Amino acid sequence: MPSNENDSEYYEAMLELLEWIWGRDYMAPGGEGNVDRLVAGLDLGGRKVLDIGSGLGGPAFYMARKYGAQVTGIDLEPHLVERASTRAFDLGMKESVEFRLARVGPLDFPDNQFDLVISSGAVTQTSDKDGLFSEAWRVLKPGGMVSCYEWMKCEGEYSRDMLRWFELEGLTYELETLETHGTILSRTGFVDIELEDVSSWYRRESRKEYELLSGGGYETVVQLIGRTDADHLIEDWRVMTKVCENGEMRQGYCRGRKPGFHSIS
Repeated sequence: MPSNENDSEYYEAMLELLEWIWGRDYMAPGGEGNVDRLVAGLDLGGRKVLDIGSGLGGPAFYMARKYGAQVTGIDLEPHLVERASTRAFDLGMKESVEFRLARVGPLDFPDNQFDLVISSGAVTQTSDKDGLFSEAWRVLKPGGMVSCYEWMKCEGEYSRDMLRWFELEGLTYELETLETHGTILSRTGFVDIELEDVSSWYRRESRKEYELLSGGGYETVVQLIGRTDADHLIEDWRVMTKVCENGEMRQGYCRGRKPGFHSIS
């Protein structure tokens, strides 16, 4: 990502830009449609949901509002937790949604606490995926589900373009293949595992986003983050679009169920 005036990977102007691209309260593509896919076929009415990497809170607000879920969002970034909490208050949703600061390592929740654990991008940035899915297993009730949307890689070594994209992004990525995600879920103990490659969808979306940023939306980007950072961002998006279109960077959904009689599907 472009230069940053503080230590956070997501500084304030960048958050405003991501919301402009992906929608109010969202830090990942797909918006409400992405959340619908994450929870498709699940009965969330009154259920307890844990959103790992909750960011600005968009998925949490949507699950509570549309599906009647009780959502706890956790994130490593204090300013994101503060901003999402303020937004929950402004929306009058403090009774159904809460946000907590998390730390790397074990989740600060008791066993068998949640009906559903979701992530939209947190696993992407986690090196210890076995540990994260093991913690998801621990805090899930028997019969509970884990459901994730993540950015992933293809088999083989990274190309020069992929390494260039990492350099431009300046974010922490720990990519694995979709199949590896399924393997980790299986060895953690999850059953009824579902894997869905949606790379073709984001291949189209990333091209639209790049054309917006470099075309009619360019001056808006400049107003938000300045011309130097805007040019950096657009080059970043160009290279990202390239590795999406050549199939090297993939996007996918993975889902699994903790065995037990309790069910939300």
